[in-house]
Amino acid sequence: MSNKALVWDLVDEHKTDFCALSDRIWGMPEICYTEYRSVAEHTAMLKKQGFQVTENVADIPTAVMGEAGLGGPIIAFLGEYDALPGLSQEAGVARYSPLPGNGQGHGCGHNLLGSAAMLAASALKEWLAKTGQPGRVRYYGCPAEEGGAAKSFMARAGAFDGVDVAITWHPSAHHEVAKALSLANTRMDFFFTGRASHAAAAPHLGRSALDAVELMNVGVQYLREHVPQDSRIHYAMLDSGGIAPNVVQAKAAVRYAIRARDVESMFELNARVKRVAEGAAIMTDTQLTVSIMSAVANLLGNRPLEEAMQQNFALLGPVAFDQSDYAFADEIQSTLSAADIQNDYRRTGMKPAHPKSLSDYIIPLDTHGEPMIGSTDVADVSWVIPTVQAHVPTMAIGTPGHSWQLTAQGKMPAAHKGLAHVAKIMAATGIDVLTDKMLLAQVKKVHFEQTRATPYRCPIPAEVKPPVQPRPETL
Repeated sequence: MSNKALVWDLVDEHKTDFCALSDRIWGMPEICYTEYRSVAEHTAMLKKQGFQVTENVADIPTAVMGEAGLGGPIIAFLGEYDALPGLSQEAGVARYSPLPGNGQGHGCGHNLLGSAAMLAASALKEWLAKTGQPGRVRYYGCPAEEGGAAKSFMARAGAFDGVDVAITWHPSAHHEVAKALSLANTRMDFFFTGRASHAAAAPHLGRSALDAVELMNVGVQYLREHVPQDSRIHYAMLDSGGIAPNVVQAKAAVRYAIRARDVESMFELNARVKRVAEGAAIMTDTQLTVSIMSAVANLLGNRPLEEAMQQNFALLGPVAFDQSDYAFADEIQSTLSAADIQNDYRRTGMKPAHPKSLSDYIIPLDTHGEPMIGSTDVADVSWVIPTVQAHVPTMAIGTPGHSWQLTAQGKMPAAHKGLAHVAKIMAATGIDVLTDKMLLAQVKKVHFEQTRATPYRCPIPAEVKPPVQPRPETL
């Protein structure tokens, strides 16, 4: 039996337990830094699997790390388990049907992400024990990817120091090595303070914080014309100053997400947005306070690692979906627009002659589609250590990210099949790094050359701490 066949058998041996873990996490959706129940489930599973567990990683109560093995290189698997607000949905139902409760849901598939990453780590741990190969494996349970940048805080705290390679994945509609494309991103809050007054009897005595927010938004709107095309600036109102129009609003706040192609470009754009806010404060005679909530870098690729992962995709082939999987994916596609589905193909650069609702092909490494670029805190890990990421289908082609349709598919058999499949690809890639000294040397050389001229600079200021949320029982 080959080394990879052995680890694949180990994945199959444990996949039922980890699909159950994924389903439990799906059923307890928790958002940014509130993932106390989810991290407890992951911690219990790490202990059950025989990992040495470190809790409260980087002083984040919902971050955990498990380690096993002796000597040799250290392979890290990155997992997540945070959900999103407003994406509650009944599982297995192809129509909008939110569940009772807080409205949160796993609309990005992180219930699957963390469970598959830990399954890969567990299989590789057992493979090390059975083969006697030197090496160590770590699983990092990382909270708050959705806007909280936990991995950025963890990287800044040195949580990944000593690791040789990081491997991760994200639920997708396609089989591919994920392209190392992402935007650096800062989430920044702007608080304006003015002076309340009677809006009719004494408007001249008031200084409107809401006017300041609106003027800032107008100024940023004009700024958007004069930034690089791959930059993005979004905003959301945090506080509009109350519901009484006859009171001049003394306080108002707005949150901005500012994205750019790299960290330095992002810092420049941050400064420009700040100047717009300062101008709005001057125009309204209000006071401005700026607070950074989180920030992430742009992804850094590693070609030797990507080639190794691509070879494992080729060895394993695509996920073996059955007719019932296709039938439900067809139902999901019936809720989507033609543009949703076409967008998915444009992103990948692929359009099979006879497309199906679930992917049954592997995208070649150098296939180029239209980039649709978001942001991720995996990027900060990729600057600290060589990192590679897989995409494996767990959803119908065309499923929008952050949608109820994605939540609906999170517990389906197709998602479970994708979970086990990607665990095999990640574990096999870990074996390649552990057993091929030349590959590891190439991986490290590429990473060194990429970061030599521009070393990692955490985009979060040193004084900013993780916005840890209290445990639910303390609320």
